[in-house]
Amino acid sequence: MTTPHIRDYQGKHIHMIGIGGSSMSGLAQMLLEKGYQLTGSDNLETYSTKRLRDELHVPVTIGHRAENVHGADLVVYTVAILPDNPERQEVERLHLPNIERATLLGQLMEGYATAIGVCGAHGKTSTTAMLSQVLMETGMDPTIHIGGTLDFIGGSTRIGKSGTFLAEACEFNASFLHLRPTIAVVLNIDADHLDFYKDIDDIQQTFGKFLALLPENGAAIGNGDDKRILELFADLRCQKRTYGFEESNDYLPGNLVYDDVGCGSYDLMFHGQKLGHVKLRVAGFFQVSNSLAALACAHLKGADMEKACEAISGFAGAHRRFELTSVIDGVKLYHDYGHNPTEMRNALSVAKMQPHHRLWAVMQPHTYSRVKRLFPDYLTCTAEADFTLVTDIYAAREKDPGDIKASQIVEGMKEHGVNAVLTPSFNDTEAYLRAHWQPGDLVLTMGCGNINQLNDQIATNEKK
Repeated sequence: MTTPHIRDYQGKHIHMIGIGGSSMSGLAQMLLEKGYQLTGSDNLETYSTKRLRDELHVPVTIGHRAENVHGADLVVYTVAILPDNPERQEVERLHLPNIERATLLGQLMEGYATAIGVCGAHGKTSTTAMLSQVLMETGMDPTIHIGGTLDFIGGSTRIGKSGTFLAEACEFNASFLHLRPTIAVVLNIDADHLDFYKDIDDIQQTFGKFLALLPENGAAIGNGDDKRILELFADLRCQKRTYGFEESNDYLPGNLVYDDVGCGSYDLMFHGQKLGHVKLRVAGFFQVSNSLAALACAHLKGADMEKACEAISGFAGAHRRFELTSVIDGVKLYHDYGHNPTEMRNALSVAKMQPHHRLWAVMQPHTYSRVKRLFPDYLTCTAEADFTLVTDIYAAREKDPGDIKASQIVEGMKEHGVNAVLTPSFNDTEAYLRAHWQPGDLVLTMGCGNINQLNDQIATNEKK
């Protein structure tokens, strides 16, 4: 059966199941700007669904029902929307044309002379956001699709007038294999999404398939400190460049220093030549690495590197990436999208460097399968915090298997010396925080589910 193509539905009715997702909401905005008629549905009301409805006037239904797809010429869904979803079942019953989100993104990227895909287990959104700002401020006018919200572009998408398309390329469900990149930026290869992949070797092989999509006149930019990336690069025929902290890389952070809150400053070096100076406003060694990746890509694209370094020095971060959301009772509340132990540990390393009295980690574990596969890592990933609160596991696309609970994480944390407490709901968590926090404390909520709504709830309740 031939896969439907979005170009054949110009001006027609597109229905998007799961429209509130970070990628789907951005694609919705892109389709709107291209003249398509949209409706959408999601199981939860979020900032994204409210914005789509209130600001962009897209009819969005909360709750999945069969009748939501009626009248649609084409239906787009995400892999998180399982085949037993009532809307997908109705699509099948009515034989409606349908495509998955990653297929749509790949189709929208077609025809661009330069198609940049930023992939990796960690840091995709921040790096894509950094590169977005650099390309724009150096006059390259890119079309952009990122999996987060960036104030600099007014959302998660932007339609430019040049031949450059920049996109975050997600490895979940091997969805990035639907893209056709001419430049691939590979940040790291790590064990995640083990509900889909067999093991880390399977993940590496899939990244290899993504790199194999590059044309011979394309280019690959990769973290040269990651041995798995170097193994994949050895098989490529296209141009290859590496970045990182080890001297063997093409791009290095010379004279790297960190300020009191963990923001790095360095000279961008390429084969011994200084291309410019960077003073980051975002903290953490991993943000130094992300900035090197973005600047390496900009250099490959021929950007004015002094301007590029100035642009990245002005980068203030994407939403949901160690974002200060409010200050209440003298307590600073931050949120970070980190949803696996490595990302949570990195976020807490940044929080630890901020001025604070006591550090609170609030974790929303994401998906039962991830918790089961990475269970030992969860037990120590918040060790730097003074207190850890753990909410119920966010199921996302999964059903509760009945054999893994948030309480088991808490019990395991306590056995490893972590001061952990189970606060199942957001109401439980807010009540515990308000009863125990003190002026000068720092609270960091972490997860890629709806844990950011806890920050909103606390701020809203404070205003009442």
